[in-house]
Amino acid sequence: MDISKETEDLFKIVAGKSSLKNLVYINTLDAFKHVKTQVEKFAIGYNEFYKAEAAIADVRSKKVGDFEIDLKFGGDVLLFLMHTNVFQFPRDHEVMKTPYVNEDSTRSYCGIINIYNFISDSFKYNRVNDVGYLIGRIFINRESHYFIEGKRELGFLYNNFGKNILTDKSAKEIIDAAVKYTVNFDLLTPHYDIAKFVTVNDIKHTLDSISMKTGKRLGYKFQADNITPEK
Repeated sequence: MDISKETEDLFKIVAGKSSLKNLVYINTLDAFKHVKTQVEKFAIGYNEFYKAEAAIADVRSKKVGDFEIDLKFGGDVLLFLMHTNVFQFPRDHEVMKTPYVNEDSTRSYCGIINIYNFISDSFKYNRVNDVGYLIGRIFINRESHYFIEGKRELGFLYNNFGKNILTDKSAKEIIDAAVKYTVNFDLLTPHYDIAKFVTVNDIKHTLDSISMKTGKRLGYKFQADNITPEK
């Protein structure tokens, strides 16, 4: 079979991109193992600390398949979810302006571990309309370097992207920061205009499956750590 030079070049592009994305996926999966280990250690450590007395808060971890682990503490749940796909940043993203990425554009291809915060009662009572919040996301590239986009305690500088390697130590720091942020991220009463209407269907449902929406910032803008009523 005769193959033209153009086709050969295309084959190499396909193989190169597949190899790159596979490496990113493997690195992200390895990083997620560190996250899962530290989530489990957090729960074990808390319960060992309070083993001599009744634990004030219910703290436990739960693996959900290969790409999710949950950490429940008190009235909150943190969901750590690894996305199975590989992404590149938009051209206008700040990370694309860093010298680290400018030197080699393949460094901008990343896997993602998302960190969501939900109210634990949302799952306990099957309140499927309740909302959760993305409080942070970890990006890992082909060199196993990472950075975090997140709220307050979780946000890192993009300039650290070319230096940070996700280890057990850094995974613990991320989890501790996520828990700290969540503990201080309180459930606010909804704006009156949001809560004043309720349907007959909502009332007829039992509390175990009530369909009225609950969220920590329901009726408020959840943006850049500023909390203002929605218009």
